Amino acid sequence: MRPVRKIYNSFFSRDRQLARNLRPIIGFVPARLDIFKLAFYHKSMNNNGPHDHNNERLEYLGDAILSTIVAEYLFKKYPKKDEGFLTKMRSKIVKRKTLNFVADQMGLDIILSEFTQGKMSRSMLGNALEALVGALYIEFGYRKTKNYVISQILMKYLDFEELENKDDNYKSLLLEYCQKNGRQVNYKMISKFKMDKRDRFKVGVEVDGEILAVAEDFNKKSAEQSASKKAILSLDIT
Repeated sequence: MRPVRKIYNSFFSRDRQLARNLRPIIGFVPARLDIFKLAFYHKSMNNNGPHDHNNERLEYLGDAILSTIVAEYLFKKYPKKDEGFLTKMRSKIVKRKTLNFVADQMGLDIILSEFTQGKMSRSMLGNALEALVGALYIEFGYRKTKNYVISQILMKYLDFEELENKDDNYKSLLLEYCQKNGRQVNYKMISKFKMDKRDRFKVGVEVDGEILAVAEDFNKKSAEQSASKKAILSLDIT
């Protein structure tokens, strides 16, 4: 039944163009095309579907699956590394900036643009990638999804040697600096507002009760990272 469904999706479905666009990216035409289509509906988009018809639930599922696969892969790849190293490496891989880069390299922007009537941000790419992993899990289960993520994402688009030597987690760097020097760091939500029909967050970082830097982004964690980077420059931390 599955092969018949794939043929139908490729040639007769009203979403056959999506199926054809997906094939070079994921390597096959999915049987449950509706699930994969949902992966590219961001909540901020002005879509033709229902208001609650978006990829948030798939993104939630994909985030959990991706984190588990990456954790298992790193555990086996680095048998002599401690928990701290493995945690940092996983964080570098599953963070928004990395996922946005991978999704862009995969060409997800081509499909995402088909469903975007407003302005498309880079963070939507990472969201779509997580949702895509969630769709793969629903289509195939954990084992095949793990094999796909490892072979077609981790090994294809990531340079692990570069990741090992690179640390751009500014929030973590700032926290480590403050802990070593007996200083208190705190993040404060200054405001939350709408921009391009999306939530935007303005965040300030305080050190010893003084706001050193302020930044804003569509993602709260990204805003905190940007504010942390500014604070690090202000404190002249190397």
